Amino acid sequence: MAFHDVRFPLDIALGAHGGPARLTDIVTLASGAEERNARWANSRRRYNAGYGVKSLADMQAVLAFFEERRGRFHSFRWRDALDFSSGGTPNPTPTDQPLGTGDGATKIFQLTKQYGGSFDPYFRPITKPVAGSVRVAVAGAELTTGWSLDTLTGLVSFVEAPAGGAGLTAGFLFDVAVRFDTDTLDVELTSFNAADATAIPLIEVFE
Repeated sequence: MAFHDVRFPLDIALGAHGGPARLTDIVTLASGAEERNARWANSRRRYNAGYGVKSLADMQAVLAFFEERRGRFHSFRWRDALDFSSGGTPNPTPTDQPLGTGDGATKIFQLTKQYGGSFDPYFRPITKPVAGSVRVAVAGAELTTGWSLDTLTGLVSFVEAPAGGAGLTAGFLFDVAVRFDTDTLDVELTSFNAADATAIPLIEVFE
């Protein structure tokens, strides 16, 4: 198996359904109180691309993509139409998200996106940033040189370690690494130039 650095057809993805899922164990005690345990540190996203198929051409594009991925075998990029940017817009700024704090020694930092902030913010690792979209700032000043990005891991590497106490921030567009969650593509030809596949499940993978 491998990660194929290619994005699922964007026009079809924009019509898909789905979002994040969590796994929580809940035990109800004799008193009626609950004990809750979060099984996953990170949420895992699921999507159904079938809702985005609007024509026979769309279905043919999905068919070709499915066959090249060998069904569930290879993973690929997916654009989540709801959540694909560090700042919620298609135009990221270099101060959208915290990247870390310099200590004078560390040179490599992981892109993350923060959700919430008042009680218990969730920092989601961003491992599939879009090439050419990432912007980085140190102490509020954007750096256009002196750093590099691995688009397959989301790691930002500085040539020189940022000074101790310097706040690091970043802005970016990103995709989600997913795979098909079925080895069967069930297609119905509804008319001469139309096709329907109500279930094309996808699931996020961490790799």
